[in-house]
Amino acid sequence: MKKTTIPLVVTTGFAIAFGVFAADTQIEPERATELLTAQNKQFERKVVQVSENVYTAVGFHGANTSMIVGDDGIIIVDTLRGPLSASQALQAFRKVTDKPVKAILYTHSHGDHIGGASAFVGEEKPEIYATEGFGSAEGVNKVVDPIKMRRNVRQFGRDLPPAQATNRGVAPANTNDTDGGKGFVPPTIRISDDGHKATIAGVELEFYLAPGETDDAMFIWMPKEKVLFSGDNFYHAFPNLYAIRGTAYRDVLKWSESVGRMADFKPEHVVPGHTMPMSGQEAATTPLKNYSEAIRSVYDQTVAGINAGKSPDQLAHEVKLPEHLREEPYLRQFYGTVPHAVRAIYAGLLGWFDGNPTTLNPMEPKRRAEKIAELAGGVSELTKDMNEALSEQDYQWALELSDHLKWLKEGDRERARQVKIEALRGLAEREYNAPNRNYYLSYANELESGKLSEVWF
Repeated sequence: MKKTTIPLVVTTGFAIAFGVFAADTQIEPERATELLTAQNKQFERKVVQVSENVYTAVGFHGANTSMIVGDDGIIIVDTLRGPLSASQALQAFRKVTDKPVKAILYTHSHGDHIGGASAFVGEEKPEIYATEGFGSAEGVNKVVDPIKMRRNVRQFGRDLPPAQATNRGVAPANTNDTDGGKGFVPPTIRISDDGHKATIAGVELEFYLAPGETDDAMFIWMPKEKVLFSGDNFYHAFPNLYAIRGTAYRDVLKWSESVGRMADFKPEHVVPGHTMPMSGQEAATTPLKNYSEAIRSVYDQTVAGINAGKSPDQLAHEVKLPEHLREEPYLRQFYGTVPHAVRAIYAGLLGWFDGNPTTLNPMEPKRRAEKIAELAGGVSELTKDMNEALSEQDYQWALELSDHLKWLKEGDRERARQVKIEALRGLAEREYNAPNRNYYLSYANELESGKLSEVWF
């Protein structure tokens, strides 16, 4: 792809003046690369000593696994995606202690937290704790699994070549998933009472129900060492209030409340489900408060806009994080994005209809494309406009015009396909949100290889 080099000042000014950058997570390419590269430090492979008796293995797979050292044994919190990565983490833990595993605690039922449990199970079978509702993490009908799995591959960039891979926002780019789920061991103890207390291997633990990213989530509190295990309700990035692979509505309000409740404990250490632990009461507690506030603010702004009659498209461009939170590193939109959250909240509360009668029964795509071509002065003029948008690096507009042209028999559909490929890669260069970037590149590669020829046209 031929690229036009524009000085940074001109590019930035052009973007502000004409909206060439399609979203808040679209920035100058070098800066996007810099941010994503810096985020890799959040999942460098290492064992972090969180407190006197707590150790967290980061970067052994996408999620974290933690070890709590007790009097006569250890407790494992989450178990990674498969037994291979889990056994490597356990080997690292064994440099600290060889005490037997007395219990395994699942913070929620996402596969990257539960699939490696067998690696921690020895001759002395540990009790395995989870919430009563364990297993409801996805909430999406099985009937859509085929497309959801395909979109999952794109979101996480699982098929991207090494030269295109960066990371997954809260996880490394490359993880060994060949044994995913093969080490899962079902829970033996189900927790239904909020604030459940247990003493395991001499360690006092408290379990609190915490719906958020999943309905079956809980956080775990160690009152003596003031360590809190947040699961995936908190990590070092703006939360994935909606996943572009496809998810049912994640209750955003409950998510905010769950994180706010964590902050009420004033932990001195927080161990996220992904990314590095945080220590020091200010460093651990303040991010939880701000995280809760950020989620609630997006929710409240969206609800206010809904009740003012605004559409999801309009609100997705209007709703912003509170100004005093925008520069917080743990709220950068590496994983979730505010616009995606807004659209999810709208659909979750009201469904697909935006209240405008124009959208009740819109034209089918082919007919709309024909009308757009007429307005442009014909298919050739529409093609010219598409090519100009690409040359001016107005990638989102080029994408949208290419999608009109693909429906027109008299149009150059091959050129439209090529423009879409180049525009997707142009957007990816400017994108610091990892799922967006991975999806753009993955889709472009599929188009180029011909995998999407039937679907795309």
